[in-house]
Amino acid sequence: MTHVDRRSFLGFTAAGAALAAGLRSRCAIAEGENVPTFAGVPPITPVERAARVARVQSLMQRDGIAALLVEAGSSLEYFTGIRWWRSERTTAALIPARGQVVVVTPFFEVPSIQESLEVAADVRPWHEDQSPFALIADAIRAAPAAAPLAVEWTTRYFIVDHARAAPGFDRPIVSGEALVNACRMIKSPVELALIQASNDLTLAAIRHTHAETRIGMTAGDLRAILEGRIRALGGAEPFSLVLLNEASAYPHGTEQPQAVRDGSVVLIDTGCRFHGYSSDISRTWVQGEPTARQREVWNTVRRGQEIVLDAAKIGAPVGDMDIAVRNHYERLGWARDYGLPGTSHRAGHGIGMDGHEPPNLMRADRTPLAAGMCFSNEPGIYIPGEFGVRMEDIWHMTEQGPRLFTPLAKSIDDPV
Repeated sequence: MTHVDRRSFLGFTAAGAALAAGLRSRCAIAEGENVPTFAGVPPITPVERAARVARVQSLMQRDGIAALLVEAGSSLEYFTGIRWWRSERTTAALIPARGQVVVVTPFFEVPSIQESLEVAADVRPWHEDQSPFALIADAIRAAPAAAPLAVEWTTRYFIVDHARAAPGFDRPIVSGEALVNACRMIKSPVELALIQASNDLTLAAIRHTHAETRIGMTAGDLRAILEGRIRALGGAEPFSLVLLNEASAYPHGTEQPQAVRDGSVVLIDTGCRFHGYSSDISRTWVQGEPTARQREVWNTVRRGQEIVLDAAKIGAPVGDMDIAVRNHYERLGWARDYGLPGTSHRAGHGIGMDGHEPPNLMRADRTPLAAGMCFSNEPGIYIPGEFGVRMEDIWHMTEQGPRLFTPLAKSIDDPV
């Protein structure tokens, strides 16, 4: 999928300037307009982050793990509050099974790191001519020698490799995936409230974009309206796929330029972050009067979403939801085994701080479903050479059953 940069799309012509003004007016919130507000939804507190550290420490003590190494990314933010990016300069936290968190970061980044650090920590800086890996090795030296170091599963290999080679490092290294997942897969009430707000503002932006869609608009036009509206409502880091016509038959689009015409299938997949928590919603509609074929496929996918939710049972493997909807589609004649035409991807994915995180609604994932887990529900159907339909809503599991953050689309005639 080509993501058209807005500046490149508009250019620097008078026509481009006029179009830019028009798009801005479609993104902006008009005076007196009745729009939802999300300013009162609080972020994660330092107290909750400290409880997360205590939780993973108790798991490490149970499993005989010396410490957990976490580099910059969503898991670092999850445990410490530190919002940082990955580069060749290592910023990481070592969370010991007992004791204070150690943060390793470049000397000149310390003031910036401390701005978002929300747990008690020993910040150990390194200068440009020094090794951060020696600091990591030194920080874990006090742990029992036989206990392994667990590494958060997205941590880059060079960090692990250099830490292992640092003087004084002499212990096994194991995956920290299970430790981190045991904490992050189950969302707290505060996390659920943030995911709710993120999805509420995203759906409001989709509704706005649906109302502004006109024949002749390109995917870039719609993307500018949609992402501009998300930002205006308070969402951060918006993303969007706008798939028009045949491009809707490919889950993540095509490089071929597309424009809205009468009878176009319009598939929008979009989301953002709100205080660090993600949304991910898809809607599909037809610009003009749907054909009987388009209506039939849309209704099938809408029923597929219901089947996914009906199959959600505490303790059952999460992959069973994928199996249930796939069995239904196959009985209707759609392709088997993730084939085409049919549903070529999983029925959903986990979501939280990351837009995609474990576990997944995919038949091979046998993780038991538990209260507090959050997922997308998106059993789309794709017909190469024609069109595709995907509706996607986020939901979470409770002891009483699944609960949606946003209502399912009503019909192809009332699609958002």
